Amino acid sequence: MFTATAVFDLLLPDDARTLKRKRSYVRPIIAMLRKCEVSAAEVGFLDRYGRARVGVAAVAADAAHARDVVDACERQMAARPEIELLSVRRGLHGEDDD
Repeated sequence: MFTATAVFDLLLPDDARTLKRKRSYVRPIIAMLRKCEVSAAEVGFLDRYGRARVGVAAVAADAAHARDVVDACERQMAARPEIELLSVRRGLHGEDDD
């Protein structure tokens, strides 16, 4: 069993100056990611306007499939015109990891 993770650091548009407006950008992003059959959540910059950190995790029987799923999520994030993808931190964990 393998778990692949990614944390996306996002810059939101200038009009995301309230938490309500910020959520209007983040919620559709999380819904889109969940269609890739991953767990997804806002995991950072929770009370900061204009920025968001979104994490995803995928579980698979082999490492290649887990990486492929997270790769698909990253491509979809990069393709969203309303946000700027500032950075991505990825991880891969196997059942033999301590």
